[in-house]
Amino acid sequence: MTDVLTSALPTRAGLHRAAPAAVSAIALAAMIGVCASLQSGVLTVPGLTLVLSATVPLVFAAQAQMMLMSVGDIDLGIGSFVGLVTVVAATRLVTSPLVGSLMLLALVAGYAVLGALIHLRRVPSLIATLGASFIWLGLGLFLLPTPGGTTPEWLARFGAWQPSGFPAPLLPIIAVAALTYLLTGRSSVGVRIRALGSNTTALERAGLSPLTSRVAVYAVAGVLGVLSGLLLASQTGGGDVSSASSYTLVTVAAVILGGGSFRGGSAVPWGVAIGGVTLGLVSVTLSLLNVPSNMQSAVQGGIVLAVLAGRAVIGRVLR
Repeated sequence: MTDVLTSALPTRAGLHRAAPAAVSAIALAAMIGVCASLQSGVLTVPGLTLVLSATVPLVFAAQAQMMLMSVGDIDLGIGSFVGLVTVVAATRLVTSPLVGSLMLLALVAGYAVLGALIHLRRVPSLIATLGASFIWLGLGLFLLPTPGGTTPEWLARFGAWQPSGFPAPLLPIIAVAALTYLLTGRSSVGVRIRALGSNTTALERAGLSPLTSRVAVYAVAGVLGVLSGLLLASQTGGGDVSSASSYTLVTVAAVILGGGSFRGGSAVPWGVAIGGVTLGLVSVTLSLLNVPSNMQSAVQGGIVLAVLAGRAVIGRVLR
């Protein structure tokens, strides 16, 4: 009997971790069902491509937010950072690809330096990333004061790519979720991330540097933020430092909907991907339902609260 109970524990723990993503998946399926009932073409390949395309940059940004929340930090500058990347893509990456590429690498390095500053100076991540957001915003306005510019031809071609028989947006969504899953769940880096978020003392006793771990986490988040900005620029065809301003809070909601925690110690890439797509489809669903634009924010908040309530109920049942 003891053996049976012991063998059942991992299954129950796995169900508990998967429950939030399951709730988000149900909400996602419900929204797709509503959209399909209003527009039958939604369930076709072109229809799914259209409704899912706007969620791709959000999912990448949500994965970046998840990396920081897995160590107990929160990034209040991810929206401005993604917007700055769109500006670099629409200006320097066009006029001088080498300079533009170096600028993107410098932005990733800037994220790593930010992580080191937070760790060494014991600066709360909320304050540090909020201050960094003004830096990203200022740089973006300096490079491109008003929305405009054009994206490189190769980036525009990627944004317009539509394979036959398969919705193009699903490929990058699945790819980034798989890569972050391998990184956080199947590698030594993932062990460091979880230890840094849940038990720093154990990390130090194992002879591993918390500083190096945090810098690595922020560098990975910077790479994901750059990819999010490039994808957003490929869709908009230009640059705008304010184009992703809503990502800051939406990415936090996506992580929580996907099973993440403010306490850190866990990373749920597949759940975050589902949460990001769910939140990205909310505005599409509300538009098809002819909800007035001045009411959409309130309705979006209500949907998020309903999903979180469902997560809490299922969590209590499993416990």
